[in-house]
Amino acid sequence: MYCGDYQIQGTIFPAPNFNPVMDAQLLGGALQGIGCEKDVLIDILTQRCNSQRLMIAEAYRDMYGRDLITDLKENLSHHFKEVMVGLMYPPASYDAHELWHALKGADTEEKCLIDILASRSNMEIFQMKEAYLMQYNNDLQQDIDSETSGHFRDTLMNLAQGTRMEGYADPSTAAQDAMILWEACQQKTGEHKNMLQMILCNKSYQQLWMVFQEFQNISGQDIVDAINECYDGYFQELLVAIVLCVRDKPSYFAYRLYNAIHDFGFHNKTVIRILIARSEIDLMNIRQRYKERYGKSLFHDIKHFASGHYESALLAICAGDAEDY
Repeated sequence: MYCGDYQIQGTIFPAPNFNPVMDAQLLGGALQGIGCEKDVLIDILTQRCNSQRLMIAEAYRDMYGRDLITDLKENLSHHFKEVMVGLMYPPASYDAHELWHALKGADTEEKCLIDILASRSNMEIFQMKEAYLMQYNNDLQQDIDSETSGHFRDTLMNLAQGTRMEGYADPSTAAQDAMILWEACQQKTGEHKNMLQMILCNKSYQQLWMVFQEFQNISGQDIVDAINECYDGYFQELLVAIVLCVRDKPSYFAYRLYNAIHDFGFHNKTVIRILIARSEIDLMNIRQRYKERYGKSLFHDIKHFASGHYESALLAICAGDAEDY
């Protein structure tokens, strides 16, 4: 798949000569053995694509009469468990799972809401809302409405509608949109904030590329710098995330991973979520951006901060090698 002028690529692909019955048998043996053979779990679950893992779970249920996710939860612990269980969810269900815990946990995890809702396509948002309703019998937008507040909430609600125009661009309105953004950064009234988020949440990526260029022409300033100067808090973080995702999603996620690893003393939830969610989409590109921007590879930094089977599982998803270290 192409995005802009580069090919996007994940790190996990369908395994050749795939045999779900054999995999299910090996997993059953590993989970029931004394001490649980974690290496076997890593070798199988990180080396199969998501659709293959779902077929393994089906074969496992037929073979043992038990649910594979339940058995993983019962036999594993801590962050290693989160990785192995996370790999077993279909993408939309995994997003729904992460959003539910971000909204309904002891504290609302705003950065998780930002990462997911600022970066997903209309189809991905539609599917995650369906999964959220199926899994938790709750409406995602209602939960966002009740658990967040202010213009941050309004922007999340707008993104969660999944109504961004796709593939359409009108050069004749780009300067007009840019002027509205510039005024919103100057005036900062409630009405201007609404206009700002309406443009960022609903215009197509192609349109926004032109709008950001026009903004630079009008103001002599990059849109991200302007937002950072004019706004603060999670509202500001969300607006910046949208802009960065429009420009280059792999760069955004490389930035978030670096942030999670270095600024928050290895924020496990963020690292796990991004690696799993992007593993079949653009994790290879994220790895490249990470190395270009920060000098050291993602593989190196994970190896430096994580340990044990947890480290092995993350490195297997990252799919780096000794050269990356």
